[in-house]
Amino acid sequence: MTTTKSSSVLLLAKSAVTGALGGLLFGFDTAVIAGITHALTDKYQLSPANLGFTVSIALWGTVIGAMGSGALGQKIGSRKALRWMAVLYVISALGCALAGSWTSFLFFRFLGGLGIGGSSVLGPVYIAELSPAKWRGRMVGLFQINVVVGILLAYMSNAIVAHFVQGAIQWRVQIGVAFVPALLFLIMLLSVPQSSRWLITQNRIAEATLTLQRMGSPDSEAEVQEIIESIRQERLESATKLFSAQNRLPIFLAISIGMFNQLTGINAILYYLNDIFASAGFNQVSSDLQAVAIGAMNLVATLAGVSLIDKVGRKKLLLVGAVGCGICLLAAAMIFQTASHQQYLLVVLIAYIVFFAFSQGAVIWVYISEVFPTSVRSKGQSLGSSAHWITNALIASIFPVLARYSKSIPFFFFAVMMVVQFFVVLFVYPETKGFTLESMQKHLHEKVKPAV
Repeated sequence: MTTTKSSSVLLLAKSAVTGALGGLLFGFDTAVIAGITHALTDKYQLSPANLGFTVSIALWGTVIGAMGSGALGQKIGSRKALRWMAVLYVISALGCALAGSWTSFLFFRFLGGLGIGGSSVLGPVYIAELSPAKWRGRMVGLFQINVVVGILLAYMSNAIVAHFVQGAIQWRVQIGVAFVPALLFLIMLLSVPQSSRWLITQNRIAEATLTLQRMGSPDSEAEVQEIIESIRQERLESATKLFSAQNRLPIFLAISIGMFNQLTGINAILYYLNDIFASAGFNQVSSDLQAVAIGAMNLVATLAGVSLIDKVGRKKLLLVGAVGCGICLLAAAMIFQTASHQQYLLVVLIAYIVFFAFSQGAVIWVYISEVFPTSVRSKGQSLGSSAHWITNALIASIFPVLARYSKSIPFFFFAVMMVVQFFVVLFVYPETKGFTLESMQKHLHEKVKPAV
């Protein structure tokens, strides 16, 4: 009995880690570009606009991958769909490392973006569908933590490769390193089970029951019946329209929090971090090491934010984060505007990352999942995610163009956006801490009712 229980725990842990590895690749693949933007500019003679397009092409792939992966996962199962995402990661890493022309580099970066978008949807779904209810929140949380770990590893990898590999091949090795975790991801996906929930949607009840038993379910047959009833209820509710008068506040909240998350400038700063430090007078070695320091602080602050979210509340964290990020962005803008005190840039950006990670970074996906009624929750999350990624891609495209004109302008803009966010959150956003999902809907309805 002990052996059976131990093997169940090991299989569950292996499956969760495998799904979460998609998050690590997600973070790694999006951040690794920061170390090679200068080399790409020299190699392909890129203008600021073309550099922005080179960075953002993966993000446009992410938008498409996120929007299309849900249907793919429903059709072939999240495990099999994740295998295709792993293949895209492998091809992208090798293709970018060996790319001859700028066009071919763009193509392979776009493929990587498709993998990022797909795994950002399918990874959490796969983990959630396999996890026991009592562990589901923490296990799904592994995905978000791994995204931040992936960002840190990308900065560390860039610094290590830059130390040991010199010359024209350096940037190719830096971006090609992603091949190793991508291949590991693919191999691990070959030995984990399909989710019981998907098996039930395909009427493969016996296989689903066996999978639940292997995962240590105390009553697999009862759990199968519970899943069948849940699926039946979801299908009845699937015809519910997202865009209706009663959902206008949740829609605004989802779109605005997705956009504000990127209007902090977080991903533009992470993508162009080495260039930002270089423009402040730091050399490559110093820029690489400072990027690692910021990535490490991002991880620590994210873990702190996750631990605080249910104690402090979502709204308070967003308000504190908006003030903190705004002050730090203004300080960075002044450093570039006055061309003085550059030695404080690292401290300013570390403080900025801390404020972002424990507020915006920790709150966004939790908040979006809480404000929609059950019947449209998945559609609402997709809407908020799309707003997030589209804003991300637009900002990543424009950032180097604005920075060439004036290095301070992007930071002033992001600081102003934090002022706007502060007042929007203060006067419009409801606090969701302590509400059940059902009582949250009544609370939102009361907020909308006077305006009807």
